[in-house]
Amino acid sequence: MKLWQAAMRSASRPVPARTEQRLSLADIAAAIDAAGPAMQTSMSTIRDEKVLTTSFDAYKGNSIVYALIAARLQVFSQARFQWTRFTGGKPGDLFGSPELDLLENPWPGGTTADLLAAMEVDVSAAGNAYIWRNGGRLHRLRPECVTMVIGSQFDADIPSEAPDATLVNYVYQRPGGAPLVLDPSEVAHYAPMPDPKSVFLGMSWITPAIEDVGADNASTIHKRAFFQNAATPNLAFKFDPSVTIEQIEGFRDVIESGHTGAWNAYKTLYLGGGADPVVIGKDFRELEFSVTQGKGESRLAAAAGVPPSWVGFSEGLQGSALNAGNFTAARRRFGDGTMRHLWQSACSALEQILAKPGGASLWYSDRIAFFAEDAKDAADIQMQEASTITALVRDGFTPESAINAVDNSDWSLLEHTGMLSVQLQEPGAEQGDSGGAGEEPVGGEGQPPAGTDNP
Repeated sequence: MKLWQAAMRSASRPVPARTEQRLSLADIAAAIDAAGPAMQTSMSTIRDEKVLTTSFDAYKGNSIVYALIAARLQVFSQARFQWTRFTGGKPGDLFGSPELDLLENPWPGGTTADLLAAMEVDVSAAGNAYIWRNGGRLHRLRPECVTMVIGSQFDADIPSEAPDATLVNYVYQRPGGAPLVLDPSEVAHYAPMPDPKSVFLGMSWITPAIEDVGADNASTIHKRAFFQNAATPNLAFKFDPSVTIEQIEGFRDVIESGHTGAWNAYKTLYLGGGADPVVIGKDFRELEFSVTQGKGESRLAAAAGVPPSWVGFSEGLQGSALNAGNFTAARRRFGDGTMRHLWQSACSALEQILAKPGGASLWYSDRIAFFAEDAKDAADIQMQEASTITALVRDGFTPESAINAVDNSDWSLLEHTGMLSVQLQEPGAEQGDSGGAGEEPVGGEGQPPAGTDNP
C-alpha cells in the first residue's frame, strides 16, 4: 500500500481527522519502498555545489551572511509571548497563563530567547524551523532530518500538487536512526517565507541570494590570493629566445621561493639577462574593490530584510545613511517590516502546540529595548490624540464617540450631544442665563445683580 493511500484511507470528505492520519512505522517503511511523491523533504541542496552545499554552510562559512543572521537574531529573540483577543482586527490587552511557561522555559536551562534564536537560525539557513512538543518540553528538530507526509483524495500520484494537498504527518529521522512519526498538532512549523514551488514549506532568504554569497566568497579568495602573491599585481616574465626551458624553470623556482606570499612583499627583485617582467592584472584600487564588495553586501542585506547601516556594512556607513533621521527610518523599517512579520508568523506557528484560552490568540510584547526610541514618538502621538478628543468633547460630541473616532480614524463614529460651545448650553440659550427664561435677576426688581457695584 502506498503512503498516500495509507494516509488517506478514508474516501469520504472532508479530510479524515488527525487521529486517523497518524502513520505507523510500517506505513513509513512501505512508503519509502513504494515511491516518493508524498514525501517532501524540508531542505534542498544548492545547485552550484562548487560554492556551497547548503545554506547552513553559508551561515557558518560566510561572514556577511553570519552578520545578517546575527542582526535578525538579536532583535527577534527579544520578544516575549502573551495572549490577546482581537477586536476589530486590533490586538487588545495582553495577558498570561500557566501554558506560556512552556515558551518561557522550553527545555532545562532554556529561555524564550534561546527558543527564538534556534528558530531564527533554522529559518534563515533552511527556510523552516520545527519545534516538537513532547509533554512539558520543547525540542528543536533539525530541518534537514524532517520529511513531510502529504496526502490527497484527488491525486494519488503527486499529492503535493493536488488542490486538496493535506499535511498528514511529520517524519523525523536522523542519519542511522529510526524514524519518529509526529502528528501536525505536536509540531510548531515556523516558515515565514513560503517556497513558491513546495506546498507547506518555507524558503530561506539565502536561496535567491546564493549567487551573491558565492561572489562574496570569490572576492574573499581573491583578497587572500592577492596577499599570498606578495600583495602586488601579477607579473609575467618575457625571456630572450635563447633562454632554455630548464633555465626558465630554474628562474621560476627562485622567484616563487623569494617573492611569493605577503611576508615577501616589497622585496627588491633582481633579474638576470634575458628576463623582462611585465605587470598584468590590477590592484585593489584599480579594481575599486571596496565598491564592488559593498554592492554585494547591500544585495545580501536587502534579501535578509536588514538595513546595511544597521549591520555596519560599508555602503551603510557612507553619505546620508548615518543621519539621525535616516538611521531611525532604517531601524523602523527593520522593526516594523522584517521583525513584526517574523514575530507574527512565529506566534501563528507556536500557537498550534499550545492550549489556548477561549477566544484568545498568541501574540508578542514589543516592549523591548529595540523599540525604546519609539516610546517618545508614541507619547507624542497619544498627546495629539488626547488634544483631539478634548476638542471634540468641548464642541459637544460624546466622550465615548470621540474616543472611538480617534482610535479607529473614522469620523463617522462621532455622535453629537446637541449641546454647543464650551459650556454645552442648549441651542438659543443666552450666555449668562442661570436657569429658565423670565426669572428675575438676583437682588430684586430694579436692583443690580448680586456681586456688582452700585453706580
